[in-house]
Parts: sequence; structure tokens; C-alpha cells
Amino acid sequence: MNYSNIEQLLDLKYNLILASSSPRRKKLLENLGFQFEVISPNIDEDVFPEHLQPKEIAIFLSLQKAKNIAQNISSNKIVISADTIVVLNNEILNKPIDYADAKQILQKLSNNTHIVYTGVTVINTTTAKIISEVKATEVTFRKLENEEIDFYIKSGSPMDKAGAYGIQDDFGAIFVKEIKGCYYNIVGLPLEMLYQMLKEIIK
Repeated sequence: MNYSNIEQLLDLKYNLILASSSPRRKKLLENLGFQFEVISPNIDEDVFPEHLQPKEIAIFLSLQKAKNIAQNISSNKIVISADTIVVLNNEILNKPIDYADAKQILQKLSNNTHIVYTGVTVINTTTAKIISEVKATEVTFRKLENEEIDFYIKSGSPMDKAGAYGIQDDFGAIFVKEIKGCYYNIVGLPLEMLYQMLKEIIK
């Protein structure tokens, strides 16, 4: 283990920027003890090469977000970005556009196993080094009752989340029967993977 790298991170010799408007990612990064600035990227998340597979889309969009911020800031910064995609039977389930869409998504997830992909990119603006990785987690839902789905949607919580549900601090947690893989990946920022990427980006 390279302790000098860890000390650099903990001593905040680089200023961290989180390129995300997600309050969940912000909270997770705060949990690591880092101080950072939040800057929301300005990209169209619906635009990506058609030939890409879901996990490749997650990486592509995280890279576009990071580059969008990195190109406009000075050196001695590390930009962190992420993009989370929910996939059921090769169908990407985006953030719902309205009540009916949220209900349809949750009915699809009911009693099924889906995959959550989170692509993460870190950019060192001093060295121009870029690292992008993706993490996959399998999530199995129990069979949901329509009353539960309606109650959850009325709370408004599903509307800003890919796959129309959240697993943290959220009623959606009781929908989840089993997960295989990283829990934090479902929340939107796989912390162990990010930590390894941060150590690598400052070498």
C-alpha cells in the first residue's frame, strides 16, 4: 500500500470537484471525510453512440461529465464524475418522466433481477491523466403490490432516480430482496472503486 498517496488524499493537496448534482453522491463523498466543491456538468445524458452497451454508456457519460468540468478549471484539481444506469433484460430504465412512467418501471422491476451499472471517471487537471471504470451490481426485487408502488410514487422520491427507486434513506429500500455486489454502487458512487481510482490518479 502506498501510504504517500493516501496521505496526499487525506491532506487534500489536491482540490476535489464533484461533477454531479446528485445529493446522494455528495453525501457519500462527504462520508469519506473529503472536502470538495460541487459543480454540475452541462451535458445531454440522452446523447451517446448508439452502438454502446449499457455499461459502456455509463462510462461514456461519466467521462463526458468530467471533461465538461475539467476543461474550464485550473490545475491542482481532481474532478470526479459518475453516471448510473439501471438495466432490466437489456432495457435501460431511465429516470421516470411522470407518474405513469414511474409506475410502469416499478412494475417491470417487481419480482425480477436487474443490473445497476455506475461508470466513474476521475481527471487530474495537473497531469491530464484520466481514469474511467465501471461497477456492476445485481439487484433483485420482491413482488411489489400496486398499493406500495402508488404510495412510493406519491412521495415523489422515484422521480429523480434511474430505475425509479432509491435504496438509501428511502421507502424503496423495502422493495429490494437481495443484492449481489457493491451496495454503494446502487446509491450512485461505488466508494471502494473510487478510492482506488483516486490513489491511482495522483501517482
